[in-house]
Amino acid sequence: MNIMDFNVKKFAADAGTFLSRAVQFTEEKLGQAEKTELDAHLENLLSKAECTKLWTEKIMKQTEVLLQPNPNARIEEFVYEKLDRKAPSRMNNPELLGQYMIDAGNEFGPGTAYGNALIKCGETQKRIGTADRELIQTSAINFLAPLRNFIDGDYKTITKERKLLQNKRLDLDAAKTRLKKAKAAEARAASEQEVRITQSEFDRQAEITRLLLEGINSTHAHHLRCLTDFVEAQMTYYAQCYQYMVDLQKQLGSFPSAFRSNNNQSSSTTVPSVSASSVLASASASLPSVSNSVVTSGFSELKASSGSRKARVLYDYDAANSSELSLLADEVITVYSVPGMDSDWLMGERGNQKGKVPITYLELLN
Repeated sequence: MNIMDFNVKKFAADAGTFLSRAVQFTEEKLGQAEKTELDAHLENLLSKAECTKLWTEKIMKQTEVLLQPNPNARIEEFVYEKLDRKAPSRMNNPELLGQYMIDAGNEFGPGTAYGNALIKCGETQKRIGTADRELIQTSAINFLAPLRNFIDGDYKTITKERKLLQNKRLDLDAAKTRLKKAKAAEARAASEQEVRITQSEFDRQAEITRLLLEGINSTHAHHLRCLTDFVEAQMTYYAQCYQYMVDLQKQLGSFPSAFRSNNNQSSSTTVPSVSASSVLASASASLPSVSNSVVTSGFSELKASSGSRKARVLYDYDAANSSELSLLADEVITVYSVPGMDSDWLMGERGNQKGKVPITYLELLN
């Protein structure tokens, strides 16, 4: 027999097997043929594998979105990865913002309060950008790569063996159908032999598939370790960012006219950073026009008395809520103390308007 004859016979046999499987599958769908059911344990393992694959893909894709929100950048990185080439290095968003701030600060003048503050903010943003890069790199290696390896490796192997199991099951059921239809003793004997062979092949493939599926428990354990690594990487990143911002806030304490928060940071705020009152206090302390002793004694006397005083507003202030009074620089308002009020605040009146005002924005008049 030459090679060509062998290939023709092999093709004919494969075509016959495919046709037999197709007929069996169709008849099962139409309810015209019986189907060998997998045992409950194997079915549960298959369901667990599918569930693991589904949620692993979702978690992996959403993690990629978290680490790289720009869809175009993600597509570019994917293309370079498929081409086995390194993507060109570009500034990330914090680094780009930081560079703009630094450039603007240099343009306005590093010797000015605003320019100096912009440069300090820009340097901090660039540090955050560097920390962001480290988070992405660490997460890609310790978290995303193992998830992707499961999808592209282990689960593909499971899918392949599961497909083989399905084919072996169709072969077995097709052989059982032929055995039922066999009339002659010789044909029946051949069909019985075929059923024994296909049953043996099906059982062997079911065992192979089962062993692979039982490895899902090990996959879960491995992914748990990877998840812990991801959480630690995030913890490191956020701790770095927090410390950078705390340091920046301390530096900006010397720029009262440029760095003012409109947020209402009450005493109930739990963030253990430099409070708004301490920043404003240090800001007022740096003003050459108002001495510490005058400010301290003047406001202390006012708080101790039940009277009121006129005060000049040093800087613009936007009220954070309806209990506060917005201020304009250089305007004169009436201020007085209310029992139980925070030591950093007074009540201010302007015509029919009144509300809380921060004392560090005021200069008491004689």
